Amino acid sequence: MATQYYTATSIDGYIADADNSLDWLFEADSAGERSDENPFGAFFAEVGAFAMGATTYEWVLEHEGLLGEPLKWQNYYGDTPSWVFTHRELPRIPGATITFVRGDVRPVHEAMTAAAGGKNLWVVGGGELAGAFADAGLIDELILGVAPVTLGAGAPLLPRKLTAARLRLTSLQQVGQFAYLRYAVS
Repeated sequence: MATQYYTATSIDGYIADADNSLDWLFEADSAGERSDENPFGAFFAEVGAFAMGATTYEWVLEHEGLLGEPLKWQNYYGDTPSWVFTHRELPRIPGATITFVRGDVRPVHEAMTAAAGGKNLWVVGGGELAGAFADAGLIDELILGVAPVTLGAGAPLLPRKLTAARLRLTSLQQVGQFAYLRYAVS
């Protein structure tokens, strides 16, 4: 079992633009060559629990219209338990296995581990949440889908300093116009 930060990023290291939008990602994903490979599907098949920040949750909620169509969550994530880190009240998606939390990531990581049934844990994002997991020594692997776009500003991939001594490239793969990089974190 590993705790993995899997995310898409721009070439210049942003996971959302200055307006917290991911529209750039869908544009990049539909540009150029298409591939029948689905790295996310294979990745998520090994996930037993996941965590995300409030901004990510709100974006998914709005972009996918999940309050009006809550079965979409089930279609994407099944019954996989999730934790959303927030300091405010957020709407709950009917039927989704979501726990709203705040504070230290360590007890949440313990709860995720217990719920995951030996499968991997996914830190969805944002970068600050992934940074909190990294600060606690709880990120084992970075999986980055680098999109063929620069944003110039926005939400940083990982607003922490991780030196080359802590990162080891374990694989790289081209899927369409995306470069997928995997790094082990020590």
